[in-house]
Amino acid sequence: MTQVLVLNSGSSSVKYQLVDAESADVLANGLVERIGEPGGLPNHKAALAQVLNDLDLSGVAAVGHRVVHGGEVFYKPTLIDEAVETAIDELSALAPLHNPPNLTGIRAAMEELPNVPHVAVFDTAFFHGMPKAASTYAIDRDIASQWGIRKFGFHGTSHEYVSGEVAKFLDRDPTRLNQIVLHLGNGASASAVRAGQACDTTMGLTPLEGLVMGTRSGDIDPGALLHLQRNGVDVDQLLNRQSGLKGLCGDNDFRQVVERIDAGDQDAKLAYDVYIHRLRRYIGAYLVDLGRVDAITFTAGVGENSSPVRADALKGLEGFGIVVDPTRNAVRSRDPRYISPEGAPVAVLVVPTNEELAIARKALKAIGA
Repeated sequence: MTQVLVLNSGSSSVKYQLVDAESADVLANGLVERIGEPGGLPNHKAALAQVLNDLDLSGVAAVGHRVVHGGEVFYKPTLIDEAVETAIDELSALAPLHNPPNLTGIRAAMEELPNVPHVAVFDTAFFHGMPKAASTYAIDRDIASQWGIRKFGFHGTSHEYVSGEVAKFLDRDPTRLNQIVLHLGNGASASAVRAGQACDTTMGLTPLEGLVMGTRSGDIDPGALLHLQRNGVDVDQLLNRQSGLKGLCGDNDFRQVVERIDAGDQDAKLAYDVYIHRLRRYIGAYLVDLGRVDAITFTAGVGENSSPVRADALKGLEGFGIVVDPTRNAVRSRDPRYISPEGAPVAVLVVPTNEELAIARKALKAIGA
């Protein structure tokens, strides 16, 4: 039995995929939206019941759940029991937009499928072993220890999967590769991967740090937050839901931002420029951190589909052996591909991510299948 039902529960949605972890075949997939909203299903339990009613689960070996924050506690795929549920709940303070709905989906699924093992796969796991110099914040060490303040990183399942696929695509030993992986979607993060192991990433204690995102700010001076708090601004709401591209120009859909730029909208152009500036800054940092870079890879919705972002992110880096071929970059495909010229010193790639397949494989491994 190699079939796994993979669930990703959001605050008002459940994304699901029934996948054969061995063959990588997708047997069924879908998305239930507007849970708890007018015209939608009343709760996650009802949504899961609808999903399961439409699926043949006779061959399912496990249910794999995406969970965003594992804290210091979880850094491996973990069989879910009551104690694990409690720990995920306690970690909600670090990922208030993600862990609570993740847990709601877990509980609903376990109630609907009580006789199948359920496995939590954590976004933070790939970055657990980062060097302490990269994961440590320069604040009072006792306070940091008391409150668990460190860089955890997120999108780890994607970064791990994509960096592994890059090694396969290049037919190279992953332990001999230095890579920069750029996961660019509505949430966005970059990672430096040395010899198959993550050595740095842009997201931190929470998914707020780092790159400009759809609605999240990324890096900001902490002093600005103190100033805003003193003046009564809801900083949590501001940084998570009213910042990033949306805060700068009113749109968080990258396609709409580009359409507005083409129409001459200056707010959209500034939002795009800030986005690219932040992205280039981290690419430069990771070039220095790694010393030698063999591959730079774009993935996720924006990374896989926006040729202007790819070109602008790496513009002017020919002196580092980094070149984007305009013809290759313009190709639209769902397959892994080069966008650097033949024989370029650094391979620049587009590799579609597949977090569901990665979660399915980890879930099977966790149950010993």
